[in-house]
Amino acid sequence: MNEGLSKAAARNIFYGGSLFFFLLFVGLTAHSHLYIVNTSTDREGLTDSVRHGKEVWEKNNCINCHTILGEGAYFAPELGNVWTRFGGRENPEAARAAIAGWMRAMPTGAPGRRQMPYFDLSDAEMNALIDFLRWTDAIDTQNWPPHRSG
Repeated sequence: MNEGLSKAAARNIFYGGSLFFFLLFVGLTAHSHLYIVNTSTDREGLTDSVRHGKEVWEKNNCINCHTILGEGAYFAPELGNVWTRFGGRENPEAARAAIAGWMRAMPTGAPGRRQMPYFDLSDAEMNALIDFLRWTDAIDTQNWPPHRSG
């Protein structure tokens, strides 16, 4: 007695399953795309200065040393929450001055410490980079990084 599948039944299961999972894949891809496009980016806060700051970030290859929201190299501190760490939510102007001062003071020359190179950024580039870091800090990261210090 033959209890196995016939060739026709096996073929129908294969094609039916393939079609089902292909349609499921297309549906989930469309859902992800619509969800990301409609909910993930703070379009109102995404100013020209923030865009320029992202360009400064990329031009100077900051991600080669730093992480931002967990992406990048782990040589230097996480910068996704640097605005909060410098007190930007309580005192934005003091945080802006502190971040700019910190970057302009590099490298510190402290022995035994990793040294950030000096980047000769104009005031406009520095402000744009700080605006980008501020914008990044406002992203809901679901408590990432797990430590305030990054």
